[in-house]
Amino acid sequence: MISFVIPTRDRPAELAETLDRLSHLCARTLDHAGGAEVLIVDNHSTEPVKTPSELTNGIPVQTHRLDTNRGAAARNVAAEQARGDWLVMLDDDSAPDDADFVHELLAAPDDLAAIGARILLPNGTLDRGGLPEVIVGCGAAIRTEAFQAAGGYDEAFGYYVEEYDLAAKLIAAGHRIEHISRFRVTHRKSPHGRDLGRIVARLTRNTVWLAVRYAPAGHADDYLDRELPRIRAIAHREGVAASFKTGFGEGRAAITEQQRRPLTFKQWDRFIGAAAAREHLTARAFAHDWRSACLAARGKHDWVIENVLDELDMDIVEPSDADVTIAGTLAPGPMLDAAPAHPAWRIRDTLVDTTSSAQGADHSQAA
Repeated sequence: MISFVIPTRDRPAELAETLDRLSHLCARTLDHAGGAEVLIVDNHSTEPVKTPSELTNGIPVQTHRLDTNRGAAARNVAAEQARGDWLVMLDDDSAPDDADFVHELLAAPDDLAAIGARILLPNGTLDRGGLPEVIVGCGAAIRTEAFQAAGGYDEAFGYYVEEYDLAAKLIAAGHRIEHISRFRVTHRKSPHGRDLGRIVARLTRNTVWLAVRYAPAGHADDYLDRELPRIRAIAHREGVAASFKTGFGEGRAAITEQQRRPLTFKQWDRFIGAAAAREHLTARAFAHDWRSACLAARGKHDWVIENVLDELDMDIVEPSDADVTIAGTLAPGPMLDAAPAHPAWRIRDTLVDTTSSAQGADHSQAA
């Protein structure tokens, strides 16, 4: 069985649209997985949410109302009640485009604990979040057993970076995480209830905690030296610089409260995306005798790609001098968005994400 998990707070119209979209999923396809259920967790909305007991395609709906807003950890409540083998994590403004992802779940090997979807935004681009082994919470499937064994989402994080914390725990437990292109989710990304200042503060604070918890000895400061300037730049660009300072202060103030459970160096490499970048780049660099590269559309964890290129003795140069152009991000969505923005890639010997429709593959492993 598939358990759709949807936390919600004060967005009844968005929730209603999501339920309508779920009602249009093919029931016969869902039956291949033993059917489905929808578990809604009301994060203490001002007015209790009203939902049907069953969707028009026969999927039963249960609603649990909390007496406080537990953020992303509200998903844990649904997981405790879930009857499904897989938890399909959605937001109240996101839904799968179709039910074909069921076949991917049924075919998943035992060590694959979480699958990230290809998440399309209303403007036609893909979601900015995630890494090769980090999901985005508004569109992902997680094995119920693995989720519960990992302790689910940490309530202390509230929201933002909680998926990174969960991914680190899953990797530490010996599981794998992948992104699969045939699992497609549309995230309408409602502006209602989104406080950019609070988002930046949480993002900053939780990034500090993440590094303190999981970075191997001597790596936390390096990670933060790389990531915090990127967040600070976002804060300045959006006019909420004070929120960055607030979040950084909150993060540092609670450092001693964070339980150290460092990943091994090999696990950390997977977590930050270095393992995926190294695997993809090494094979192609030797096959094509690449000696230089240009990084285009730089974004999340471009520094990881730079480190891998340095390991391969490849110089980072201007486009006119490069043997290959590489997407300078490890976020799965931006990797795909980058290729159409750089048509010259189709002329050169090009490295693009393996989930690209032009290549016809299904697993996101590229830099």
